[in-house]
Amino acid sequence: MTEHDPYHPGSRAVQDRVGVRALADHVGRSIGPGIRPVAAAFLALQPMLVVGGRDPDSGRVWASPLTGDPGFVRATGAHQVSVAGGAGAGDPLATALGRPGTPVGTIALDPRTRRRMRLNGRARPTPRGLAIEADQVFSNCPKHLQRRQLVGGRRDGAPQATRVTSELTAGQRRFVAAADTFFIATVRDGGADASHRGGNPGFVRVLSPTELSWPDYAGNAMFLTLGNLTADPGAGLLFLDWTSGTALQLTGTATTAYGPDGERTVRFSVDEAVETAGASPWTWSAPEYSPANP
Repeated sequence: MTEHDPYHPGSRAVQDRVGVRALADHVGRSIGPGIRPVAAAFLALQPMLVVGGRDPDSGRVWASPLTGDPGFVRATGAHQVSVAGGAGAGDPLATALGRPGTPVGTIALDPRTRRRMRLNGRARPTPRGLAIEADQVFSNCPKHLQRRQLVGGRRDGAPQATRVTSELTAGQRRFVAAADTFFIATVRDGGADASHRGGNPGFVRVLSPTELSWPDYAGNAMFLTLGNLTADPGAGLLFLDWTSGTALQLTGTATTAYGPDGERTVRFSVDEAVETAGASPWTWSAPEYSPANP
C-alpha cells in the first residue's frame, strides 16, 4: 500500500487477474484510517468482535472471538478503539495481543442487521483489555451474510477447557460441513486482515481430517484476503456454534485455484485445531439465509 493506494501488490495482482481493478478503485475510496461517528455507533452496539493476527512465537495465524456486553468495543478517538476484556488466557492469540504493536485485523459483524465493519491496525495491551490503532476502516455489503437474532440474555460461566488436536475430529468435520458462516484471518508484511465467508450449509467441503475447501464467491472486488494469500499462505479460520457458543479455531495454510471460467476455489490445510466450549456467551436464532447465496 502507498499513501494514495489502499491496496498492496498481492490484492492488485488478484484484481488484475479477475479484471476488476476499476471497480476496486471505486470501492477503495471508502477505505480510510478514520472512525466516523456512524462507525463508532455501530461498534458500540456489538456483542462480538473477531480479531485475526499471527502468533509471534509459533508463526501461526489465528482468528479469535472477543465478546462482551454491547459497549465492550468502543471508539476512543478518531483512529482508536478499545476492547474491554481482550482474549482469554487459553486463546491462541492471547500472546500476540499482549505485545504492543501487534498487527491485527478485526471484523464486527452484526447478524441482526446484516451489516459488517472491518478495522485493521495495531494492537497494544491496556489495563482493561486492549486498544487498536486503526490504519484501515471500512464497511462491506451484506452479501452472503445470514440474518440472526439474539435469543435471551448473556449466559453465565467462563469458557470451558480447550481441546487441541492436529486434525479435525469426526464431530468437528460434521460441524464444519454444516456451517453457513466462518471468519478468516490472513496476514501480509506488516499487516493483518479479518474477513467473513458465508453461504448455504455445505458451501465448506471437508475433504479429509486436515483439508477443507470452499468457493470464493463474488464480493466487493477488494480481494484483501486472496491478495494476502498470494504472498503469505498462513491463515486462521473461526467457526462458531451460534447456539451453544462453541468456537472452533483452525490454523494452517490456504491456496487459491482459478478455473477457466473465472471461478475460484480456496483449499485450506489444517495444522492445528482448537475447540473451546462456551467461548461466546450469546445464543443466536436459526438463520435466515442470505438471498445472495448460490
